[in-house]
Amino acid sequence: MDEKLKALTAAFKETIPVLTGFTFLGMAYGILMSTKGYAFYWSTLMSAIVFAGSMQYIAITTLLTVAFNPLYALFLTLMINARHLFYGISMLKRFKGIGKVKPFLIFYMCDETFSIIFNKKAPKGVKENYFFFFIAFLDYLYWVIASTIGGLLGKIVNFNTEGIDFVLTALFIVMFLEQWKNSESHKAAIIGLVCSIISLVIFGENNFIIPAMICILIILTLFKTKLERSNLINDINTNSDSYNY
Repeated sequence: MDEKLKALTAAFKETIPVLTGFTFLGMAYGILMSTKGYAFYWSTLMSAIVFAGSMQYIAITTLLTVAFNPLYALFLTLMINARHLFYGISMLKRFKGIGKVKPFLIFYMCDETFSIIFNKKAPKGVKENYFFFFIAFLDYLYWVIASTIGGLLGKIVNFNTEGIDFVLTALFIVMFLEQWKNSESHKAAIIGLVCSIISLVIFGENNFIIPAMICILIILTLFKTKLERSNLINDINTNSDSYNY
């Protein structure tokens, strides 16, 4: 089998949960765009060029319905998507030497793609650069296609979409549980949960993401050596158990 096809097949298996979530979320976004009077291709263009799910939803109710203010748009976008700065920092080591696909991986990076790639290794016999690229590209493709379908459906189907955005929350829960199940050490996940809960209590639901990310980054940086050593020991123990069997 061609190495790119092998990578695509492996990537598709990893992105099935994202496909499910993005199908509903993307369609809901396209329908909402349609209700605001935009043709379906505007949903396609927004998703293909902007590719920022939460920001696209906010744009429908704010940026696209008020007088154009570029500074406000810039500030709002930075506030909402500032977490991607931390994603980029976290991926510096991961993307080192990744090759020509690096610019595409940077553009295609979203929450779901980051969640999969951060702790996922390419299956045996699959090149990592192709594997990562197809994970990111498939997630991007799911969102664009679903948005287009939603934009088309919005012209012919009328129904209440209230609450459908909970699919995104459900998607993150599923991915978190999957990573928890596949990880030997849960220290990093626990650190993330504790920092998020504390930030939520202190800063509120509208402002907790950036403080939580900063807190997580500081703690993981301070205890980086201990966490890596713990993971190494777990890997050694896992390999020893497999040899015993």
